[in-house]
Amino acid sequence: FGRFVRLDDSRSRAGGGSGLGLAIARDIVTAHGGTLTVDDLEHGAAMRIRLPLPPTD
Repeated sequence: FGRFVRLDDSRSRAGGGSGLGLAIARDIVTAHGGTLTVDDLEHGAAMRIRLPLPPTD
C-alpha cells in the first residue's frame, strides 16, 4: 500500500499508473471506518474491502 510502489516490473509510469491506486483506496476506505487488505492468490491477488454498516433503527 506504499505510495509510488509498482510491484510488477513490466509496468512503468510511461505505460500507465503512478503507484498511488492502492494507497488512495486504502485512505478512502479508512476514512469511512473500514479496512482494505490484499490476499495473495495462486494466480494474482484479491482485494478485500470491509466497511461498517450504518446503525439500524
